[in-house]
Amino acid sequence: MTETKPLRLGVIGGSGFYEMDGVRVVREHDVDTPFGRPSDLMVEAEIDGRTVVFLPRHGRGHRLLPSEVPYRANIHALKQLSITHVLAVGAVGIMKEHIAPGDMVVPDQVFDRTKGNRASTFFGGGVVGHVSFADPFCAGMRSLVVQAAKAGGASVHDGGTYVCMEGPQFSTRAESHFYRRAADATVIGMTALPEAKLAREAEMCYAVLSMGTDYDCWHEQEGDVDIESVLAILKANTRTANEVVKEISGMLPEASDCECQRAARDAIITAPGAVPKEAKRRLSVLYGHYLDGTG
Repeated sequence: MTETKPLRLGVIGGSGFYEMDGVRVVREHDVDTPFGRPSDLMVEAEIDGRTVVFLPRHGRGHRLLPSEVPYRANIHALKQLSITHVLAVGAVGIMKEHIAPGDMVVPDQVFDRTKGNRASTFFGGGVVGHVSFADPFCAGMRSLVVQAAKAGGASVHDGGTYVCMEGPQFSTRAESHFYRRAADATVIGMTALPEAKLAREAEMCYAVLSMGTDYDCWHEQEGDVDIESVLAILKANTRTANEVVKEISGMLPEASDCECQRAARDAIITAPGAVPKEAKRRLSVLYGHYLDGTG
């Protein structure tokens, strides 16, 4: 019989996401991990009787650049709190004319344009593993996000490619046109990677709710992106995004046998006897059941 586990929702987004009507803060968790400390304290809250854990990706007060976010620590900390499903919320530039500022996009593909200085795997240090990443976002979780966005009153677009750039600068005009042609980009942002890769390695169901704020700099009839206009649209979208979080917390089933939750089952190719003790300790929360032969 396929093993199922109780489901718990984690939300990675802005620092104010849990400050909304109908959310009762239960406690704050000060979590440490083998990969350092996460961006900030983890806020455990209750929405209509369901537990949701919130993590501000950039820290409270937005202190961390996209390339400074401790992605491994963030995902590992959520895993330590038994999170099974992750909703990642973030602002993006729009790369398609039919999408308007203020619209939501739930991408189904991602194109990596980060520059290699973001740690993107839990493996290494004596353990080699390769997980499948052909479809980088959980199909079941994506479906929930789309349904929740519609129920929350959002104008939502299902599918598309998220180009993840390094930042913190916005694109040049040449880059913006290149991404539209070469990658058929739908949106462009700075945080989906390595977050999605690490969530897959951690056997979590992960999906992104992208909040369109601007047309990057490719659109001839629109002004070039600037931070003032981004923040104005983002502020207007916050209430809608909060409604989406509430809807998802209610829609999430009690249990799941999604393949994402077994993504690393056959990924580790290092012989068990060759795995260093320190590596087993470091990876015990993630892969202890595989490394000790019980998974």
